[in-house]
Order: sequence, then C-alpha cells, then structure tokens
Amino acid sequence: MRAAVLHEIGQDKLEVLDDIEATGFGPGKVRIRVRATGLCHSDLSAMSGVLPQPAPFVPGHEGAGEILEVGEHVTALKPGDRVVICWLPACGACPACGRGQTELCLAGFMNAGTPNFKRSGADLFGFAGTGTFAEEVVVDAGCAVPIPDDVPFDIAALIGCGVTTGLGAALNTADVEAGSSVAVIGCGGVGISAVQGARLKGAAEIVAVDPVASRRESALRFGATRAVPPEALADAKQQVTGGEGFDYVFEVVGRSVTARTAYENTRRGGTLVVVGAGAMDDFLQLNMFELFFDEKRILPSMYGGGDVLRSYNRTIALWRAGRVDLEGLITHRVPLAEINEALDQMRTGTALRTCIEI
Repeated sequence: MRAAVLHEIGQDKLEVLDDIEATGFGPGKVRIRVRATGLCHSDLSAMSGVLPQPAPFVPGHEGAGEILEVGEHVTALKPGDRVVICWLPACGACPACGRGQTELCLAGFMNAGTPNFKRSGADLFGFAGTGTFAEEVVVDAGCAVPIPDDVPFDIAALIGCGVTTGLGAALNTADVEAGSSVAVIGCGGVGISAVQGARLKGAAEIVAVDPVASRRESALRFGATRAVPPEALADAKQQVTGGEGFDYVFEVVGRSVTARTAYENTRRGGTLVVVGAGAMDDFLQLNMFELFFDEKRILPSMYGGGDVLRSYNRTIALWRAGRVDLEGLITHRVPLAEINEALDQMRTGTALRTCIEI
C-alpha cells in the first residue's frame, strides 16, 4: 500500500512509497482504510524534532475512514463502519480516566512507541501511534470512534484533532464567559476553532492575531471581531480593553515567546490558555512576583481539555445545527502523492487546513 514516510528527523520532505505494510493486526485491533486526513502543525513539529517521535515514521494523526477488519474481542465495531481516528484514546482504567480526565490518559502515548508499519521487513512507526498519511492503518479498537453516516470523511478528520483541540480550549478549558474579551494568538485551523468556540460562548470581543493576512481575513469570517498582525496587538489591547488586557488569551503557536506575549496581554486576574504544542527545551520565564501579584490563571489545554468522545459528539451536533463551520476550515485539498505541497502550504501559512485525500 501507499504511505508517506519521513526517513530521518529533521528532513523537510516526505517520500511517498507504495511498498508499505500496515502491521500489528490481532486481538483488540482494527484495520482502517483511511479516506481523508488533515495536515496538522504537530506533524511538522514531529518531523522537525520539536515533538518527540521515533523515526522512520509515517506522519498524520487527524484522520477518518472505514473499518476493513476487526480482531478478536472487538465487539463494538464491524467492517464497513465509518470512524474518526482518535490518536489519544482513553483506556478507562488508569487514575486519569478514573478522575474523568480522559484527555490525560497515557495509553495513546504508549502506542507511539510500538511500530505499526513495515517496509522490506524493517519497522516504521506511526506518528502518535496512528500514522494517517497512509492508505491503511492498524490501531487499537479504542482509537476508532464510530461516526454517523451523514458526517463526511473530511469533516470527521478535522474533528479528530484540530477542531476538538481549538473548540475545547474555549468551551472546556477556559469556559469563556459571555460578554468577555478574548485574544487568539495563532490563527491556523486550531486557532480558528478557538475563535469559533469563543463566539459560541458569547465573547463580546474576539481579536485574532496572526502574521499572515489571509488567516486574519479568515478569522473575521469565523467570528473574530478584529484581526491584527502581531505588531498591532498592543494597539488592539488599548482599543478593546483600555490597556488593561484581555479577559482570555489563547496561545496557539507553541513557543515561549508567544506565550510570554500572551501573558503580558492578559489582564490581571485574567486567563491565559496554552494550546500550542511546544518543545521540551523551550522555557517560559515568569518571575515569582508577577505570578503572585497579577493573579493570572495559566491553563494548559491538552486535546481540548475534556472527554474526547463527548467533545466529538458535541462538535458533530454543533456542525449539524450550523453553529460551527467545519467545511470552511478546509482551504486546500491534495492527493497523497502531493503531500509535500501540503507541507509547504502549512509552513507558509496559506492554508488553514489542507485535506489529504487518500
């Protein structure tokens, strides 16, 4: 079968090969025919080494498809079922799951260390235990979440990561208060989803911050009340909040410099939500006095900060009701053979989300 492979961490191009085998099928596993997958910035971060990932590997973790085969002891799924691929499944038995914090379950991360592809007898890994830049993937049954027949594969793929992460940051983690002021720093697919979440919660002012003009224009269509480049954020803060700072600031880039900017633009007593996935050696510096004196809440948001299955179902309900726009997030579509074009679209910021049609 075909798959896109990164041979070594640090390479900026993927090689599309047709002699890859999806492996590991057996009890408790399912084989999925991937139909659509989104390109998420986390894929680029894994390729560059910002996010830890064994290589060689097949990137991709935001996908949807249909079940081809189910292993022994799998009773909730059958061949032909349409599913979204969940890269962070809940085991249901660990302390985090027992507390209801299923987004903190480590079972999915354990999957990332087990190869699930082969080429000429050599092991290949799937990013985040999945690897959706492939025609087929074998995963634990818990990674395959059934979706209704009326949800297209491309929409379902977005729900698998970016939309769930961005919406959840506003709806779950921050629980944005109606009438509040919000700034979102970084307006790709996840940031735009955070904008939509803030709008759903009734924020009065939503300022989108991004260096790419096309993304700022998109943010306005999705509910932002203003859209500015980073160098104009100080003026927006003055105009919207009288210089006090925003009630909520979402950092959706994953860098300490933007997290520091987000902190400085959060009002005293306000909330900074860290959504971007950053590097382990990139440290955010805060002094102990400002932490005490400003009383700003710093809330990391992992995969939307809530139960993943509940978040999937909520997003589908909101999409059906026309309350969130998911189709509009897909600005580009390319076949798997043109995956490197999609990477360039992500790096330059010309795409909100590129759908890889497989």
